[in-house]
Amino acid sequence: MQLDVAVAGARDPGARDDKAIHLPADERPFTGSRALRGALRRLRLVSGSEREKRCDALIVLAPAEIDQTHRSPFYHDPVPSLRMAALPPFQASIAPVTVQQLGRSWRPGCPVGPAALRRLRVSFVRFDGEAHTGELVVAARVVRDVRSVFRILYQARFPIRRMRPISVYEADDDRSAVADNTSAFNCRYAVASGPKRWSAHAYGEAIDVNDVENPYVLGARVIPPAGRRYLRRSPYRSGMAVPGGVLVRAFASVGWLWGGGWSGSPDWQHFSSNGR
Repeated sequence: MQLDVAVAGARDPGARDDKAIHLPADERPFTGSRALRGALRRLRLVSGSEREKRCDALIVLAPAEIDQTHRSPFYHDPVPSLRMAALPPFQASIAPVTVQQLGRSWRPGCPVGPAALRRLRVSFVRFDGEAHTGELVVAARVVRDVRSVFRILYQARFPIRRMRPISVYEADDDRSAVADNTSAFNCRYAVASGPKRWSAHAYGEAIDVNDVENPYVLGARVIPPAGRRYLRRSPYRSGMAVPGGVLVRAFASVGWLWGGGWSGSPDWQHFSSNGR
């Protein structure tokens, strides 16, 4: 028995590198393996392919991921999920959210009320390669977009550390970041210089993903502090947001913008519907 895998690397929106490889099903494939590194070296630029429809899995790597895979046989696996069996089907459920459930993350005077928010429970893959269920509180108007993004991430087996509402951390954004928690709604002001203004999180239209792997840099401050070891964005490590990578492309597919390109204060963890 063998596992058919298509490896694709997106270098620009209109083209990608593509090659099918065949690995024994009992082999523990990872990007540092000789077979996969050899396949990556032989990638040829093509305009498109239907190959993934004939394969058991499709690995999509950003250029940075491919470059680092070439460079070192010990490179950390950007797609650890290939080590596991097929995932259960993606699941998503939507429910109203109450004042009690929001806890300290909401108060009178916030720009949106509980009636405009929803609890979204979605499947995700942790760094252990296993399927789990997480919960986000988001604006009702973006539920469809967010569900679509996390379906893409789940199918790509992009690893997420944990996913819990910010209320679990008493609405303390720093505590949530230290826990490497992926979260969305929190009625708070933007952590930025200049005049005070509501964060996109206060509207339920922003999500921070893997805060440690994708820290926010504001002057000399790094949020969370453990994110300092990820200030150098190369080599690629699992869970990172990189230009052209699956995380950035998943959000871009629904029109959301990434804070990783902010001049002078990159917020690699931050994705929002309005770019703020």
